[in-house]
Amino acid sequence: MDPNFVQGLHTLLVQSTSNDTNLLRAATARLKNEYYSNPACISALASILASSPETAVRQLAAVEMRKRVTQNSGDLWTQLPQDERQEIKAKLPQLILAEKEKLVRHSASRVVASIASIEIPLGSWSELLPLLHQACTSPEVTHREVGIFILFTVLETIMEGFQEKLQNLFSLFTKLLDDPESIEVRVTTVRALGVVAQYIDTDDKNDIKSFQNLIPKMVLILGQSLEAGNEAGARQLFDVFETLLILEIPLLGPHIKDLALFLLQCGGNRSFDSELRVLALNALNWTIQYKKSKIQSQNLAGIILEGLLPITTEPEPEDSDEDAPCRSALRIVDGLATNLPPTQVFPALRALIQQYFSSPDASNRRGAMLSLGVAVEGCSEYMTPLMDHVWPIIEAGLRDPDPSVRKATCVAAIMTLVHDPATQRSACTALDALLEILQDVIDQYLGLIMEQLASLLDTAPIAVKAVVTGAIGSAAHASKGKFLPYFQPTMNKLQHFLVLTGEGEESELRGIAMDAVGTFAEAVGADVFRPYFADMMKQSFQGLEMGSPRLRECSFLFFSVMARVFEEEFAPYLPNVVPPLLASCKQAEHGEEEGTAYSVAFAAAFASGSSASTAIAVSDADANGSIEADIEDLDVDKMLEVNSAIAVEKEIAADTIGSLFPATRNHFLPYVESCVLELVSLLSHYYEGIRKSAADSLLEIVRTFYELSDPPEWQPGAAVATPLEQNLKELVGHVLPPLLEMYETEDNKQVVAALCVGLAETINKLGFAFVGDSLEIICNIAVQVLEQKALCQQDPDQDENEEAPEDQAEYDSVLISSAGDLVSSLANALGTDFAQLFSTFFPLISKYYKKSRSLSDRSSAIGCLAEIIAGMKSAVTPSTEPLMELFYKALSDPEAEVQSNACFAVGLLIEHSGVDLSPQYLPLLAALRPVFDVSPDAPTARLNAKDNAAGAVARMIVRNSTAVPLDQVLPVFIGALPLKNDYLENRPVFRALFHLFRNQPQTLGPYLDRLLAVFAHVLDPAGPDQIGEEGRAELIQLIGFLNSQDPGKIQAAGLNVFVTGA
Repeated sequence: MDPNFVQGLHTLLVQSTSNDTNLLRAATARLKNEYYSNPACISALASILASSPETAVRQLAAVEMRKRVTQNSGDLWTQLPQDERQEIKAKLPQLILAEKEKLVRHSASRVVASIASIEIPLGSWSELLPLLHQACTSPEVTHREVGIFILFTVLETIMEGFQEKLQNLFSLFTKLLDDPESIEVRVTTVRALGVVAQYIDTDDKNDIKSFQNLIPKMVLILGQSLEAGNEAGARQLFDVFETLLILEIPLLGPHIKDLALFLLQCGGNRSFDSELRVLALNALNWTIQYKKSKIQSQNLAGIILEGLLPITTEPEPEDSDEDAPCRSALRIVDGLATNLPPTQVFPALRALIQQYFSSPDASNRRGAMLSLGVAVEGCSEYMTPLMDHVWPIIEAGLRDPDPSVRKATCVAAIMTLVHDPATQRSACTALDALLEILQDVIDQYLGLIMEQLASLLDTAPIAVKAVVTGAIGSAAHASKGKFLPYFQPTMNKLQHFLVLTGEGEESELRGIAMDAVGTFAEAVGADVFRPYFADMMKQSFQGLEMGSPRLRECSFLFFSVMARVFEEEFAPYLPNVVPPLLASCKQAEHGEEEGTAYSVAFAAAFASGSSASTAIAVSDADANGSIEADIEDLDVDKMLEVNSAIAVEKEIAADTIGSLFPATRNHFLPYVESCVLELVSLLSHYYEGIRKSAADSLLEIVRTFYELSDPPEWQPGAAVATPLEQNLKELVGHVLPPLLEMYETEDNKQVVAALCVGLAETINKLGFAFVGDSLEIICNIAVQVLEQKALCQQDPDQDENEEAPEDQAEYDSVLISSAGDLVSSLANALGTDFAQLFSTFFPLISKYYKKSRSLSDRSSAIGCLAEIIAGMKSAVTPSTEPLMELFYKALSDPEAEVQSNACFAVGLLIEHSGVDLSPQYLPLLAALRPVFDVSPDAPTARLNAKDNAAGAVARMIVRNSTAVPLDQVLPVFIGALPLKNDYLENRPVFRALFHLFRNQPQTLGPYLDRLLAVFAHVLDPAGPDQIGEEGRAELIQLIGFLNSQDPGKIQAAGLNVFVTGA
């Protein structure tokens, strides 16, 4: 080797460590032009690494050597003469063992890994593994530290050649995990195991067993790092456990309980640094999310909650963005409520809340209220019947002398706190959430709410103005037309928010104001809002140009609302609206242009909710084409933040595209092709929100295109009598296959649920022509979801033959219900041809009706079967007996929602079955009778049940009125009229009345006055259509006949206006 070349390179490396910018720039240029394109630089760098007296130069030499080895896929390295390569391979490990500086050792170890990635696949470095084994088992502790670190970096870089030696590695790792002298050896061994875990196959039972046996020691080492305050080591180990939790092989399975309790203990240990406690609690949250079946089967929710509640009582940081153990603990409470059956979570939580709320310590009471607030969403259905027990706690919280407790109570109930400076912002936030669900009872509060909120728009700080504006938007959404008196005064106050140009809080306020104005438009309607329409569109276009993903998102939402409100009147804006929407969908996310590895790495981080500490392999190209960028050079938090904002913007853009077509109809046709192509490309996006919006919009486009094709009414059946119009058929051919393909790899339950619902709506609209040759695939989707075997429902810790637990989280029930919607749409499309499929789906659906199942599961099972009967009609006959047996059980269900669906189902079965069910009329009437006993102010579900019970009785009368004891039934039946909730059931009700007027008019004589009042109610032109055109025509004909019999009664009832010639 030329000593002058080595000396010149050394001099430039020394110059590169200078703080002088000019020297550094000059050295960098010469290194690039004179040295780094020459293979000899690798040997020279190795010589400098071995001999330079300066630590910084040795460190830089190691870093540059690794870059040169990997440059152009190892091309520079392979250009070195074989003897020089052999010499470097022989001497480099020994050199590292002798190196005193840890940082240099680690950088040089990565050079070994880079060389190994080239040499091992060629079979030309067989000496490496024995050499590393020797170092790892050396009596010298520094040798063991170096040996395991080199082995770790090599495994990180290349597993080829090591996979068949896993058992040997496990034996070595077992010894190193017990290293008596060095925590560094033990930590690095765990990190190496984290790499190995990613290459174990599901079928490698021996490897899985060997790895599982090491888990207790790995947990112990994590505990040792925490006890020693070794933050760097602890972070690395938490990364390993997070990786193990994500993997789809059950490496942690037997140890989940111990791991969860260990993490809980660490999270609750106040002697540990706060950041380390947060890491432990975040890992516990991941454990609940990814190993929920183990958490559920071992009933750990109660124990975990007992450990979390003390943490929730700790002080919160003032900065809302700063993490703290108490906030992490509340996220876990939320995770438990969301991921586990509420029966496992809420009873234990309720007992703890009562215990903590009775404490004299205000921080305990505050923690109890915060825990209740975050649990509400996941347990809402389960909590509803228990609200009588919950409200006293909330009311006491509102009156608590401590402002922190009152602030916490804002999550659950609000108004008295809106003007309390200590709780103002939280109160408005909670009010915003409450207003979204007030709906029917908003009237009594609207004046008070608007009076108190409007004043805050003038006086409150910007941050509070933002939440106040959001709350006003929710009030408008809840009150709809009743918001009209407040519309113009509120618009006057909000308009100056819409021209704010600052960043941060100003930008956020502008966006929220734009959202609120859109809500106002929907509340008051096009005519009232029209004077503001053009100016608000101008403001929203300006928002697009301000460089903020959040403001672009708000503008897109505003376009969507305006299109819904103004429909075809919005069409002139399409040329200026659609291009930015497509541009948003196409925009490169941070780093996409820098190479696939970056995008894939980010995708993994984004999809998994990865923390900033998670190692991500990122690549970038330097001026020489060298692929190189260390994770230390990246701000992963910033990367996630940027990508999150852009991803949400894309989600809204995709969703908005789907809303424009049905609103603007034919005007949107020129944009359909480009929008469909872009939306299809988004179906494979890493962010589930984008996939869901793209799927929803594609199916909305198909349905709208169908409506515009002026189709004849399709007939049920597998033989399509009326094919789709050619352009529509081509559109379906472009949309349906990628949607079904997306399902095959879709691991998000909400996306699958939305896909099932969207397919169901489209099938119901287009008929079987939409399904075509895809029937088997669509059926398989429904079967897999109902069997809980879809990819999004799979749990690696659950045995193949193990039944999924019956009790499930409320969100899981939504997915099951959506699959039921898909099945009932197929029944609707196939009609009597669904009979063969019914034998497949009936047991899958009926198993969800058990006492042990949730209300949602029981209700959707019976409702789904009712819709299937409505679709397949007489083909249900062979299954009449088992269906009736199931419906009898459901009629006595304790929940009105289930009873309502059971009434509907019984009526449809009587109507469509070929079996004469009249022998069962008396017991059925007895089962239906209690459903009619409802007060006018009863909950909606009970009123719905009464209407559906009336529909069931009506169908019995039409099918066989002689089997109905009319003298006992008619007083109750007619007393239930007019129907107030479910107007669809008016159709069978009036069919029954028409039937009796035609065939047994004397039975209705005593009730004529009552019936005439009912007729007047359903025909009232000021009200909604309650009986349909056909029913209305027949009813008017009946009124004409009754008028000929007794015109006085008709006139007294105010019905003479419906009499021809009157």
